[in-house]
Formats: sequence, C-alpha cells, structure tokens
Amino acid sequence: MSFELFGRVHKELSITGNGLYEIVLAIAERVNRKTQIIRLHWHAASLLQRLDELMSDVGRQWAEHVGRRSLIQSDPSNTLPTLDATLAHAAMQAQGVKESLMHVDAKIRELKLEALHEDSLRLQQDLSLRSARMERLTVTQQAAAVGQSIDAMPHSSSVHLASVLRGPFLLAPSHGLVFRPDDIVVLLGVESELDPFISWFTSHRPAQQSRSKPS
Repeated sequence: MSFELFGRVHKELSITGNGLYEIVLAIAERVNRKTQIIRLHWHAASLLQRLDELMSDVGRQWAEHVGRRSLIQSDPSNTLPTLDATLAHAAMQAQGVKESLMHVDAKIRELKLEALHEDSLRLQQDLSLRSARMERLTVTQQAAAVGQSIDAMPHSSSVHLASVLRGPFLLAPSHGLVFRPDDIVVLLGVESELDPFISWFTSHRPAQQSRSKPS
C-alpha cells in the first residue's frame, strides 16, 4: 500500500514539475521575444538618427560649397561636379540605411506576429474548454445581413459581435452600423449558438442543420 501511495505521489510531483517547467519555458520565450523587439526598436532608432545625420551633413557641405563659391566667385562648372558627387555618395548611404530599416521592420513584424499567434492559440484553448469559439465570417452578397443593422441580428445572450472589419477600417459595433458585402465580422460565443449567425452573415446553411432536417 505504501508503495502504491509513493507511486501516486511521485506521479503527481512529476506532472506538477513538468507543468512548472512548461510555464517557466513559456515565460522565458515571451521575455526573450520582448527583449528582441526592444533591441530592434533601438536599432531602428539609431538608423533613423543616422539618416538625420546624413541629411545634415549634405546640407552642411552644400552650404560650405555655395559660401566658398560666392566668396571667390569661381566658375560654377568647377563646383557642380563636387556637389553632384556629394549627393550621389549621400544617396547611396541613405539607400543602405533604408534597406536596413526595412529589414529591421520585417523582423519586428515577424516577432509581433509570433506573439499574436501564441496569444490566439491560448485564447482558442480557453474558449474550447468552455465549449465556445471565435468565428470569423465574411458577409456574402446574398446574405440576409446585407443592408441590415446590428439590431436585426439573431438574438442570443451567448454570442457577441466583437468587431467589424471594413477595408482598412476597424469598426466598433454600434446600433447605426449597417452591414455590407465583404464586411468581415468577428463573433465570440458558445458553439451551439453560432449556427444562426453563420447563416445570417454568409447565407450558407450550417452542415449540422442541413443534416438534421428530413429529406
């Protein structure tokens, strides 16, 4: 009996230890990602400062050449090649800095997308444990929702309209909002209550409902 109890305790401790290890590992990955993002932002700021310095240096050199030419009244044809060379060199350096900025921006976006993906997976797991889910729907041309306001939506205390995406805009749900074709709606609610909303926004009959009807 004591060996059985010892085995159970050992198993529970092992499970708890594995859980703690996964939590610590997840926290470490999140902290590492945020640290990388901060470093990339700092690098981007230094690159922007470098661009400002390049522009300032070009302006200073132009001012010096123009001032020197006005003092000695030299032939402009002797000054223009120097100014052209200065501009060409500055443009080449600025292009290199811009390419570095684009690379840094891409890395920042990549890290932020990883963080969003991780948060999205956790949210989906939390919803799944509660028999709920998040649904992303595109309003079709033939949908009953077209030309209708939020007040005309199917009613359910377990389903909520989180947001409406229209082109580049994020629209907050309001009573004056009228749905249009190609609007993207984000719903959050209990799975068993979502079918009427799917039909209303997409004009597609859920598979479960079509199967439940007699032929």
